[in-house]
Amino acid sequence: MSSLIVVGSQWGDEGKGKVIDFLAEKADVVVRYSGGNNAGHTVVVGEEEYKLHLIPSGILYGDQICIISAGVVIDPQVLLSEIEYLNKKGISTDNLRIDERAHIIFPYHKSLDVLEEEKRGSEKIGTTKRGIGPCYRDKTERMGIRVCDMLSDTFKAKLERNVSAQNKLIRAVYDNDGFGFDEIYEQYMGYAEQMKKYVSDTSVTVFNAIKEGKKVLFEGAQGTLLDLDYGTYPYVTSSNPVAGGVCTGAGVGPTMINEVVGVVKAYTTRVGKGPFPTELFDADGERLRTVGHEFGTTTGRSRRCGWFDAVIVKYAVRINGLTSMALTKLDVMSGFEKIKICVGYKKGDQIISEFPSNIEDLSKCEPVYEEVDGWNEDITGIDKFEDLPENAKEYVEKLEELCGVKASMVAVGPKRKQTIVRSELY
Repeated sequence: MSSLIVVGSQWGDEGKGKVIDFLAEKADVVVRYSGGNNAGHTVVVGEEEYKLHLIPSGILYGDQICIISAGVVIDPQVLLSEIEYLNKKGISTDNLRIDERAHIIFPYHKSLDVLEEEKRGSEKIGTTKRGIGPCYRDKTERMGIRVCDMLSDTFKAKLERNVSAQNKLIRAVYDNDGFGFDEIYEQYMGYAEQMKKYVSDTSVTVFNAIKEGKKVLFEGAQGTLLDLDYGTYPYVTSSNPVAGGVCTGAGVGPTMINEVVGVVKAYTTRVGKGPFPTELFDADGERLRTVGHEFGTTTGRSRRCGWFDAVIVKYAVRINGLTSMALTKLDVMSGFEKIKICVGYKKGDQIISEFPSNIEDLSKCEPVYEEVDGWNEDITGIDKFEDLPENAKEYVEKLEELCGVKASMVAVGPKRKQTIVRSELY
């Protein structure tokens, strides 16, 4: 049995797409377990760049079964566009599987996402406005429509009920036009016809694969600090991207998981609002943003950048039960004379080492830094850890010591070959 979770260990955007793509080569099954098309994974294969939002990165290899599980919310228009995008690039999607329990995003979800965000005014969450939150809310309120519903005889009645209810809300609360039922119904019947060949009970597929000793890779989206329960609430996503979300999202028991790899960027980034203790507003922050190409795959928004925060990653190690980390974008750190690492927070007269639960407390925290020597060498062509500059190796080893977990992989660029493997995961 060999099953492995890849999870984001900061505020998302850690480079999960590259890590998942690299590991997927040896996997038999790749499973996306949470979120929706608010996530974005960028994968570079040779000179070709692929941007994926719903379909697991393993699809690029062709042989792996790629699953969108029940924990994911699906916008059919986005999914089908992504299938078309891949097919036009010569990538087959025949091995794609969609769980029949996954919930469906409708136009009223996207409209509500926009209207609710606007209504928050200065207290905006920073949602991607893709309808993810409203769809998960319908799921929680037991009025969601799932893939299996869209393929059943009850779909028309359920959709009619929901459109009527959502129109009342949109008109009464937001004084906005609602949606016509017939147009949505016809559109989604067309989507259902195109999607049905991919639909199955994927929890059975995953269970059987693990029992048969196949290699299963669980693909995370977003990051630990965006988790609905353990993130910087309320500036979080609407699902559970932590490792525990695999069990509910993919329908697999915790005893069937072997390894949990946390993807960790060699510095820290964040998109949207919320406290960020190590954020930089100077030339160093701009350098990280520019050299690291820190702009969102999904939204295109520029990311806030700061020094590495070991308090955050140590928290992610604990919450996810990380067995190792995949350190990405080490190459971006080349050229700094000195590099700072946050080793704790100063809150008033106290020095704290554990990540606060309350964002009001976090906003009062100042980073406590240790400074290390940087390096100037270009490391993008190095494929062995021992060949890295001495200061680069010491930086990695310092992060391992502070976070309490070893780096099984170190990425020195976006391409597959720009990956240093320090211990085999499969």
